[in-house]
Amino acid sequence: MFYQIRQTIKKDIALENMEILTEELKTRAIKISLREEGAEVGRAFLFIIKNDLHESPYGLMEDVFVKEEKRGEGFGSKLVDLIVGEARQQGCYKLIATSRIDRENVHELYKKLGFREHGKEFRIELKNPD
Repeated sequence: MFYQIRQTIKKDIALENMEILTEELKTRAIKISLREEGAEVGRAFLFIIKNDLHESPYGLMEDVFVKEEKRGEGFGSKLVDLIVGEARQQGCYKLIATSRIDRENVHELYKKLGFREHGKEFRIELKNPD
């Protein structure tokens, strides 16, 4: 037990001697909307994210939404297809889609459209959602 405590203290001391740099990187977002008679019936966002591990950016598909009365009519599939096409056009080497655990119908849609399960998502709430 004493050894573990000592090891933790050593790690903290090592961090004190390190220089910490913060660099602001720009991420772009593209919103795709489906409208009927001027009203939005569905939307999805594509975030284009660059990091130092790859030359090409990756895409994050977020907030895919179809109004409840329009679900089951193919709007969700169309939005995902449009996001995938846009990610390809933007030169993304991969596209990540997230979904809440209890949204089995969304998971099945993503699989049907060519996505595969890969890892887990973890999150921490930093404030109450609005």
